[in-house]
Amino acid sequence: MPMTERQPLDEIDLKILSELQRDGRIRNNELAVRVGLSEPPCRRRVRTLRERGYVSAIRATLDEKLLGYEVISFVLIKLQSQAQAPLHAFEKSIAAMPLVLQSWRISGDADYLLKCLARSVEGMHQQLLQFSAMPEVRNIRTFPVLGVAKDAPLPLPGYPAASGRTE
Repeated sequence: MPMTERQPLDEIDLKILSELQRDGRIRNNELAVRVGLSEPPCRRRVRTLRERGYVSAIRATLDEKLLGYEVISFVLIKLQSQAQAPLHAFEKSIAAMPLVLQSWRISGDADYLLKCLARSVEGMHQQLLQFSAMPEVRNIRTFPVLGVAKDAPLPLPGYPAASGRTE
C-alpha cells in the first residue's frame, strides 16, 4: 500500500510494534496482555501490520563472535561509474557473498556502504581483495568495528522508545 494511502497507526498498533521489536518470539497470549487486547483481535492486528508491511521480518539476532566471526567491518565502495550496468553488476556480485550482511546504496563520496563479517583479519583482507578484483570498483575504504556503542530498536512515532542493547 503506498505511503499516502496508509491508515495511521493507533496507540495499540504502536504498542504491538514496540513489543515485537523487543521480543519477536512473544506468544500471542502474552502480547495481547501487554497491549490490552484479547487474543483474537491481537492476532488480527499483528496479521494486518504484517500485511501492511510494517513488520517485514522477525528473526533472531545472533552473536557474531560466538559463531567465530571475529571481525566486523563497514566498507565504503566507490564505483567506476554510477550507470545502471555497473550498479547492477556490483549488486549481483555482493549478493553472492554470504559475509556481506547488508548493503546500502548511498550518496556522497561513496556509492555503497557494506556491513561485512570475517573470521579473522586475514579473512577481511581476502574479502577486500575480492572487492578490488571487481571491475566496477574504483575505491575501497574499510572501517573495522571495535565495539558496539548503541544498537536500538526503531523509534516509533508517538510512542516511547524501548531501550536498546548496548555493549
